[in-house]
Amino acid sequence: MKHLERADIHTISTHGNLTEAGVERLLKENVYNNKTAWQSFLRLFFVALGVGFMAAGIVFFFAYNWASLHKFAKIGLILALMVTTVGLVLFLKSNINIRNTMLTGAAVLVGVLFAVFGQVYQTGANAYDFFLAWTIFITLWVVVSDFAPLWLLYLILINTTLYLYAEQVATDWPETMVFGLQFVINTSVLIALIWLGKHRKLVQAPPWFISVVTLACATFATLAICIGIFAKYAAIFPIIVCVTAIVYALGIGYALKLKSGFFLSVVAFSLIVMVSAVLVEISDGESMLLLVSLFIIASVTLVIRTLMGLQKKWKNAGS
Repeated sequence: MKHLERADIHTISTHGNLTEAGVERLLKENVYNNKTAWQSFLRLFFVALGVGFMAAGIVFFFAYNWASLHKFAKIGLILALMVTTVGLVLFLKSNINIRNTMLTGAAVLVGVLFAVFGQVYQTGANAYDFFLAWTIFITLWVVVSDFAPLWLLYLILINTTLYLYAEQVATDWPETMVFGLQFVINTSVLIALIWLGKHRKLVQAPPWFISVVTLACATFATLAICIGIFAKYAAIFPIIVCVTAIVYALGIGYALKLKSGFFLSVVAFSLIVMVSAVLVEISDGESMLLLVSLFIIASVTLVIRTLMGLQKKWKNAGS
């Protein structure tokens, strides 16, 4: 039988003759976490915690003992640790999530290896080169593992590479353009994840990953438009506004269809910040600052009341 979610069980109990005991049984079998689920979660959690502490310990070890280590020892230790970790991933007969967590630790070690190599041989590379190489050399692992935390690391590296490239090489790029590009990149990833998960069933990204990418998209859009408002980049600013308006409209439509208050709240609070920036740009006097404060209080209150009303309406519609 197909795995039932809480909404499915609620619908069955409302429109069927399912007893209270039957509802409780279905909830225990399909929704509630049992002892096995908690053991699996704790096992994965402690493995991830151990891998994280190991990576942090390696970084601090090299930072503290840098001057007293030979250059071959510095690189050799990192390579040995990375090869050992990858070997465990390939040959260890364990849960796939545990192996993917170890692979994520190996991906972190790739960055440590490039950092050590750059410091030993003084390559003179810009910081964006370091993050670009790190991104390229873990791409295969990211694609093969299809592991959300590793994808999150990969997305962070892409955004960092783009930002540092604009800061160190493409110095003529306005900041609003840089944040606009990051908004487009992250939004493309978000739309691809939602579309693939819904229509192709190829990718089933966990909800927390969708939420993190959504927050990243809203953050970059807000930064791009607010900087554009204050800096007045006439050439690129209207394009960013149009793209943001289209994406936000699609996001509101998707949130209403999905009955998700999270997407609506992210869009609403982003718009509140943008409107506040417009008001401050008009005037930064004391009266305008008071008006902006009142606007924020009133708009946040209205958003919260609207979301609570929608949640109540969706709940009543479901029952």
